[in-house]
Amino acid sequence: MLIAFHKPFGVLSQFTDDGSKHRTLADFGFPKHAYPLGRLDAESEGLLLLGDEPYLNKKLLAPENAHSRTYWALIERIPTRESLDELQRGIVIGGHCTLPCRTWMLAPQPFVPPRDPPVRFRKNIPDCWIALSLIEGKNHQVRRMTAAIGHPTLRLLRVQIGELELNGLAPGHWRELGPGERARVFAGRPRSEAKINREGAKIAK
Repeated sequence: MLIAFHKPFGVLSQFTDDGSKHRTLADFGFPKHAYPLGRLDAESEGLLLLGDEPYLNKKLLAPENAHSRTYWALIERIPTRESLDELQRGIVIGGHCTLPCRTWMLAPQPFVPPRDPPVRFRKNIPDCWIALSLIEGKNHQVRRMTAAIGHPTLRLLRVQIGELELNGLAPGHWRELGPGERARVFAGRPRSEAKINREGAKIAK
């Protein structure tokens, strides 16, 4: 069993309550024995997989398997190409140099439905959406990477795992994947930037 879930803001990637104000996966009616494969922090949104097959964790998450995860990050200020290249080469955070990744400006800029609570907005500071495709997932990695180059992340959305995208799945909703979608999860090569931009745009509908 493999399930795609659009995790909303303010939801923990676990079934047990940690004593915080955040909701847990127990609120969404998942089948018995399902557990999250990887995680998104409570403040992040987007595609989270759940399953009941223990070997899938390593298959999906081990960096040596080079399995891509693609994120949209709303960041403060407009980055230069040099700043994006710096992200691609790798950033030292907490004594660890991140692995090379793919980073690009989303063009056109997407419309993503407003979040509740809304993102902090500062009238005199512009923001923009960029995309990052990674093969590793250290704690708060994307947020720490963009902060390290002077562009704090205001909102973070995972739009794709392997070749499986959110594809219009509404926040708080989930579906069990069929054989074809499952194969897309484990596809080894990420789609082109243009394709990711087009598919991710379906989130706004």
